[in-house]
Amino acid sequence: MKQTYHAEHGRKSRGIAGYASLILFFVLLFGFAVLNLFWPKRTLSELENRKLAQMPSFSWTALLNGDWFEDFSTYVQDQVAFRDGWIDLQSDFNALCLQKVEQNGILLGKDHWMFTRNFGTPSIKQLDKNVSAVAEFGSRYPGRVTFLLAPSASVIYEEELPLAAPMVDENTMLDEIFAAVSPTADVIDLRSVYTDAKDEYLYYRTDHHWTTYGAYLAYQQFCTLKGLTPFDTSAHSSVEVPDFYGTHYSSTRYWNVAPDTITYYPLDNPMTVYQVNGEADFSTAETATMVDTEKFETRDKYAAFLGGNNGYSVIEGDGEGSILVIKDSYANCFIPYLTANYAKIGVIDFRNYAFGPDSIIEQEGYDQILVLYNFQTFLTDTKVIYLNRPTTLTAES
Repeated sequence: MKQTYHAEHGRKSRGIAGYASLILFFVLLFGFAVLNLFWPKRTLSELENRKLAQMPSFSWTALLNGDWFEDFSTYVQDQVAFRDGWIDLQSDFNALCLQKVEQNGILLGKDHWMFTRNFGTPSIKQLDKNVSAVAEFGSRYPGRVTFLLAPSASVIYEEELPLAAPMVDENTMLDEIFAAVSPTADVIDLRSVYTDAKDEYLYYRTDHHWTTYGAYLAYQQFCTLKGLTPFDTSAHSSVEVPDFYGTHYSSTRYWNVAPDTITYYPLDNPMTVYQVNGEADFSTAETATMVDTEKFETRDKYAAFLGGNNGYSVIEGDGEGSILVIKDSYANCFIPYLTANYAKIGVIDFRNYAFGPDSIIEQEGYDQILVLYNFQTFLTDTKVIYLNRPTTLTAES
């Protein structure tokens, strides 16, 4: 009897415990669903530097073809409660428990280094188009075009890469790029200069950009090539901005990270940012300084340089003549140095300027042209070919 009683009592206890666990599960599930319902919705993730999905508009067509459910699933993932915390937890688990050395296309190197993973045949196909575009552009402006292609940090600090990292042979590719472009344009190869100075602060470790000092070394090479006197850093006071967590950190949210420091020179040279209305057709949008210090209070601190990637801008310099810089964001902290050498510095970024540069070069009378990209962007950028986009303007217009 006692054994039967204890067996029956044990079954009842387990049954009660099972029901309690089931009830607790549904309470937590329902509670989290209610929490998500009332959790504040965000339009932008500063840490990821991207827009977050919003509640999709309902339509029967979208519902029946499955698009609405797909959009709603993305919305739920982007707006889930404590989203940043869940991402951090996943990143920490991958790094600490699974010992992963790659996260969202970023390689986790030694000594807190993070590198962009350069790999893929489609990228190489685009690269061929971009190299041809620069060479053709140089042939149209003989003696006026300089091509500066910054190497990736992984080329200079190869020893910091994870073991057997899946990377393209960038050194060979750079050799081929410079050989293809050099017959029609001056080229600047930074690899030997950077290797000699690799103990200096050339690249951010949490971001894909070079540092202000790395840009200055590149600028010095440009001045040597053109016979110019470089910007005198000793004659200007620099300002340091700490706690910079860049794009690589945003992609990985890696726990064991040391923040970077941004340095800039607070120059007074005015910059006019134009509203692009059409080909060689623009109107003043705003006048500002070259460094928007308010952006140092945001996550994307690098965007302070030139105020971001504007389609067309013009900076008043302290030198003589003029130069047009056609660029990616690497040029943003490079360009302020040019104020020591040129009276007028034009800046085009094809991400926000959907025309060829020929009409602006003719209309504004630029003496020199600098095409400045970093290898990682140049490898895949589909808009470099805008260099040779035909003009639609006639001589009469």
